[in-house]
Amino acid sequence: MPSLEDLGWTARVAEAFEPHRLKGLSPARVSLEHTHIYRVLSPEGERLARVAGRLRHDAAGRADFPAVGDWVAVETPPSGDARIRAVLPRATQFARRAAGNPTEPQVVAANVDVVFLVSGLDGDFNPRRIERYLVTAWDSGAAPVIVLNKADLVEDVEAFVRDVESVGQGVPVEIVSAKRPDSMDRLRAHLGRGRTAALLGSSGVGKSSIANTLIGEEILRTRDVRPSDSRGRHTSTSRQMVLLPSGGILIDTPGMRELQLWDTGEAVAGAFADIDALADECRFRDCRHASEPGCAVAAAVASGGLPAHRLESFRKLQAEQKHQAAQQDERARIDIKRAGKIGAKALRARLKEKG
Repeated sequence: MPSLEDLGWTARVAEAFEPHRLKGLSPARVSLEHTHIYRVLSPEGERLARVAGRLRHDAAGRADFPAVGDWVAVETPPSGDARIRAVLPRATQFARRAAGNPTEPQVVAANVDVVFLVSGLDGDFNPRRIERYLVTAWDSGAAPVIVLNKADLVEDVEAFVRDVESVGQGVPVEIVSAKRPDSMDRLRAHLGRGRTAALLGSSGVGKSSIANTLIGEEILRTRDVRPSDSRGRHTSTSRQMVLLPSGGILIDTPGMRELQLWDTGEAVAGAFADIDALADECRFRDCRHASEPGCAVAAAVASGGLPAHRLESFRKLQAEQKHQAAQQDERARIDIKRAGKIGAKALRARLKEKG
């Protein structure tokens, strides 16, 4: 059975859990998430758990429900499923826009120390997609590592590395192949006892194959990519956390063809540190790097010092942030208006009863 330390227990988590310990609850970590039920790991083993009614009632949205990697306070009856009474504050979290709801976040993984941003060196290689994942990684608070998988499929790996290094801005780049188990030592170097890593990337990049190689056995199901475009078929359909024999914890996530960012704030500047540094030299503080005079960013593009596609990606992500903020403001306005109508209706009913 794993100890709490094997599961990533820290002094921070212990302090946050103390009020729940006094209530007789036990600590556990969410290892698998389904629609209405979870698997949780603790020194007592693995068991199924459901969210308690009070927690469900108090949740303001789906981000308040447990996610894979969360530390939770559970009540464990003699028989039946455990009850999750509370979710401890997250040290880090990966959030994206929930499918079908542009104004609500979905937590993909929580309490991650390092995130492996996996990209396959095949026909679906896309540096622009790596930029988007980097924004999410910086926003999460975890340390990003770019992983170029399927190195056995290409002859000139260094050409891909140069493309990615221009995007990564100093982020470590690791070259691996799931068919060469010894190459996984590069990833193990970022792990260790109690340290949690998440695999993030689109379908078909080989996340589950990497996970199986690190684990040492075929725990996660894998499928071949389509030969026509090297795109995957969403083998992983749910997030899952597993303990590695060599030490460390790994979270595998379903492939995401289009990563919808969520409230990334300053993370765009972190992923585009080259543009952010140039912007300090612009004549105007609120320069949009379009047609303003004295724009250092536009000048760098014109001189060849900054690739034009970098500025294009930066503008696209900024526009996406602006649009998302407008959607959230509109949702907040509608919610306030709805709450006002409900309150007014209740007041009228009360006055009618008194009259």
